[in-house]
Amino acid sequence: MFVSLWEFFYGHLFRFWMKWLLRQMTGKCELQRIFDTYVGAQRTHRIENSLTYSKNKVLQKATLVVQSEVDKCVEDIMKEKNINPEKDASFKICMKACLLQISGYKQLYLDVESVRKKPYDSDNMQHEKLLLKLWNLLMPTKTLKARISKQWADIGFQGDDPKTDFRGMGILGLINLVYFSENYTSEAHQILSRSNHPKLGYSYAIVGINLTEMAYSLLKSEALKFHLYNFVPGVPTMEHFHQFYCYLVYEFDKFWFEEKPESIMYFNIYREKFHEKIKGLLLDCNVSLTLKI
Repeated sequence: MFVSLWEFFYGHLFRFWMKWLLRQMTGKCELQRIFDTYVGAQRTHRIENSLTYSKNKVLQKATLVVQSEVDKCVEDIMKEKNINPEKDASFKICMKACLLQISGYKQLYLDVESVRKKPYDSDNMQHEKLLLKLWNLLMPTKTLKARISKQWADIGFQGDDPKTDFRGMGILGLINLVYFSENYTSEAHQILSRSNHPKLGYSYAIVGINLTEMAYSLLKSEALKFHLYNFVPGVPTMEHFHQFYCYLVYEFDKFWFEEKPESIMYFNIYREKFHEKIKGLLLDCNVSLTLKI
């Protein structure tokens, strides 16, 4: 109740008068003051909030702009706020950069969701080639004797046919596994080897798919905004999502062996503990979670 009342008074009364007072004192609108004061993710985050809570329809719609319309949107904002480009030459550049990040994050989620919704199809040759590529990357010295084989357990799948393990995350789970194995081959081999530890072992591929779900949920909940706004100066793409996934894979393996769970039966408990750790790191406005080897 108290929170709702505060949000009402802040949104309708206090914020309006505070913005008006600061404009009279500084001669600059809220957007200009943010650019003067903040950098990185903090700047983009505050610009996004300012636009979202604005009563001006042009500013509100700016958070929904598509990449191709960003330049026009910046011009419209400058016109609405009476910003002279000659007096504030940096405003246009800064606003464009922020809008590209804001619109890019929304588009990235749509792109990731689109891939996630595509189920693994064993009749799709591209899917089959990708699956075999994963095997060859992780097991370069061993030949897969058959498409449906108990050998898949060697890289951490549950059954004889890996397609059943991709149901939750669709083809996205496989793409992430291949990306990590292809771009961090040495680390992938090391982690796969560690996953076969007699006491602390875990199913490499299954955990990898589980971490795809974690990366996806963090993206969907907008928890990745600070990270991506700091890590990517322009438009965040699938490549940046895959890079974050790689960070999770590498860090989870370290976390698992540091924690030394009594049994794989406690996986969900430690998975959630790791999840909470990552969410805590992502609350830092200066965060940039990159894989450092």
